Amino acid sequence: MAQRTSALLPASELRLRQFGERIRLARRRRRLTAKQVAERAGMTPVTLRSLENGGPGVTIGAYLAVMQVLGVDAQFDLLLKDDPLGRDLQDAELMQRAPASKQGAGAAASRRVVPRSRKPPEARQPQESESAQWAADSDFVSTGDLSSLIKAPKPKKKAERR
Repeated sequence: MAQRTSALLPASELRLRQFGERIRLARRRRRLTAKQVAERAGMTPVTLRSLENGGPGVTIGAYLAVMQVLGVDAQFDLLLKDDPLGRDLQDAELMQRAPASKQGAGAAASRRVVPRSRKPPEARQPQESESAQWAADSDFVSTGDLSSLIKAPKPKKKAERR
């Protein structure tokens, strides 16, 4: 029996769909069929279709296998390379643990260090407009957006043909 996946926030679902779309575009740019990529990645075409649609049940290993087939697996290293929130939380904890002799006895007791510019994850409330804002800030363009820009030529009227 297949395991159930956790529900994702709308912003996360949007990110997965956009990532799947970028993988689909990369495959098409290389003029590879879905069947070819699925075979080379060791998966079924159904799994590849789910991956390209941003299905949350697809394993991260499947994503990496497809990226390897497309020759873009080195970009996987960029995920979470920079962790500003984690660094802020770590720095705040280190500041609180610092010995009183280095900070001054009164300073350590009177001030509480809070991570700069971000609230702790448990205090942060997700908002419905986050996905819309993220999409607006993103420079990603889907194939649907691109195809809507292409207009079919209008048929000439009978009077113009003569």
